Amino acid sequence: MCKSRSWNQRLGADDANPRGTGRHWRVAERPVRPKLASVIGLTKATYRLLLKDWKLILGIALWYGVLNLVLVRGLNGGLNVAELQAQFGSLNSIASALGIFSLLVSSSNNGAATDASAYQTILIVITSLALIWSFRQLLADAPQKIRIRDSFYRGMYPLIPVLLIVLVISVQLLPMLIASALYSVVISSGIAVNTAEVIISLLILLAGIVWSLLLITPSIFALYIVSLPEMTPLRALRSAKALVRYRRPTVLRKILFLPLLIILILAAIIIPIIFVAPVLAQWVYLALSILLLPTIHGYLYTLYRELLDE
Repeated sequence: MCKSRSWNQRLGADDANPRGTGRHWRVAERPVRPKLASVIGLTKATYRLLLKDWKLILGIALWYGVLNLVLVRGLNGGLNVAELQAQFGSLNSIASALGIFSLLVSSSNNGAATDASAYQTILIVITSLALIWSFRQLLADAPQKIRIRDSFYRGMYPLIPVLLIVLVISVQLLPMLIASALYSVVISSGIAVNTAEVIISLLILLAGIVWSLLLITPSIFALYIVSLPEMTPLRALRSAKALVRYRRPTVLRKILFLPLLIILILAAIIIPIIFVAPVLAQWVYLALSILLLPTIHGYLYTLYRELLDE
C-alpha cells in the first residue's frame, strides 16, 4: 500500500488526471491494478477499525439508537414477537422463526408516524457524517483523542455536498425503480402470461437493477470523498469514477457481500432467541440494529481506503 502521500495529495493526484495516461489516454493500454483485498480481509480490517476506538463508535451508535427509538420507531420497540406467535402458530418450527425474523427485518425502518421517514433520513445523514469524520481521524497518521461531540460538531461541515451526492444516487436508482414498476404492472395486469413473456419481464427487471447498481457503485465512494476539505461534488464524483475504473463489477461484488453478511449474522443471533425467549427477540434485534450503521460505513470506508491506497 502507498504510505508516502497523504489522503488529500493522493486524491488530488487521482482527480487531476483521472485517466492516469496524460494527453494520449485514448490509445493507452488498460492499466494493470493490484488485486483488491478479499471480502474476508475487508471484514477483518473493518473489525479492527471499529475496535480502534470502540467507545467512540459505540457512543455515536447509542445516540443514533436512542433518537431513532424516540423519533422513528416509538418506545414500544417495534413488533411484538409474542403476538406474532399466534399468527404463525408454534414457534418450534424453523419456518415460523424465519417468518418472524423476516418481519423484524422488513419492519425495522417503519415508523409510527408519517414524519418518521423524514426523521430517520435526517438521523442517518447526521450519524453517517459523524462516523465518516471519526474514521478519518482514527486512521490519521497521528490520531488525537476524539470525543463524541467532536464527531457530531466537526463532522457536519460537508452536509450540503453530501446531500447533493445523495441526490445523484437517487437519480441513478431510477432505472431500477422504473424496471420494478414496469414489472409490477406487467405481472399484475396479466400482460405477461406465458413463460417466455415472464422470462423477458424478469430479464428487463434484472437489467434495470444491475444498471442502477453499477451506476451507484462509484457514487457510494463519492460520499466519503466529498467529505474532504474544499472538495466539490463534481470533483468527488470524477475521483470516485477513477477509483473504480476497469473494476466496477469487482467492487460491486464486494459491496453486495456486506448485506448478505449482515443478514447471516443477524439470523444466527435472532433466530435462536426466537425459539428460546421470543419476548426478548425484538429488543435484541433493536440493540443489534443500532450497530448496523457503524458497521456499514466501517466496511465501505475500509474498501474506499483499499481502493485509494493502491
